[in-house]
Amino acid sequence: MRPRRILAITKTEMVPPDDVEGIDIDRQIWKMDYDVISHLRKLGHEVRVLGVGGELGPIRDAIDEFQPHLAFNLLDDFDGEIFFDQNVVSYLELLGVPYSGCNPRGLILARDKALSKKILTYHRIPVPGFAVFRRGRKVTRPSRLEYPLIVKSLVEQASAGIAQTSVVYDDEALRERVVFVHERVGTDAIAESYIEGRELYVGVLGNYRLQVLPVWELLFGNLPERAPRIATAKVKFDVDYQEARGITNAAADDLDPVLARRIQDIAKRTYRVLDMNGYARIDIRLSADGSPRVLEANPNPQLAWGEEFAESAQRAGYDYSSLIQRIVSLGLAWQPRRSRRR
Repeated sequence: MRPRRILAITKTEMVPPDDVEGIDIDRQIWKMDYDVISHLRKLGHEVRVLGVGGELGPIRDAIDEFQPHLAFNLLDDFDGEIFFDQNVVSYLELLGVPYSGCNPRGLILARDKALSKKILTYHRIPVPGFAVFRRGRKVTRPSRLEYPLIVKSLVEQASAGIAQTSVVYDDEALRERVVFVHERVGTDAIAESYIEGRELYVGVLGNYRLQVLPVWELLFGNLPERAPRIATAKVKFDVDYQEARGITNAAADDLDPVLARRIQDIAKRTYRVLDMNGYARIDIRLSADGSPRVLEANPNPQLAWGEEFAESAQRAGYDYSSLIQRIVSLGLAWQPRRSRRR
């Protein structure tokens, strides 16, 4: 593909410095942004980086001045609101600018963990049992939902608010953790049946014709024996903690091939049912008896080199640069749906 003008849109605090000499990039919050931007440039694209805060005006100004062929969307929220990132993508569509990653509809359906689970259940895609606890309402566990449970934010990503104490075993602990999510995370809460088992990730690439990447696994290393094997914020993002506990990710090569294909099929169906495009990661919990359950779908997932998505893509034949180029190509090829006048 010939070089393109690409506007990389990220949060202001995520704009990487021009000079990274002497910086341990793996420990920076802007690692993913640096990886993507630097490889876009290695591919020969002309890249302009735009850090945005709480206004859309700078995006319009940058587009008018730079005239990009594509906006590479590195946002996971807008003005601190997780649900607002879809509005940025909608704005790009209104401006007629192609963009990388998921469309607004897919973002809306996937971001709300309860809404997505209801849709998946309708389509007979297995999910854990769950209940939603809204802010300002009494915390009462439905009788159909048995312990243990894991309590999460209904909408936040990146394991926000998830810790070992998120797994609860009685009503008192449930109330305490729900209140924690309400007050400290600032969102409604969802409690799901806790599934003791393996944490699997399946990447999907594509708009209409989909490619499902190899099944990947989060390995919990030497966590304390009684500690729940869950993807807490420390497990996912604390490099020092990962090194101390031997936490890594790797291909789930030991899965029975029939089961692996079933898991990949579930991921592919989830991607289609939630109307996603571009690229996504489907998080699946595999119980001890070999039953997979979809935990959540992550459009525009963590894309840094060394993370699950990029690692599994490499197993599928994409080095990191070719993965970034593939995402660019999918963005350029995506056509937003438009109603037809009768």
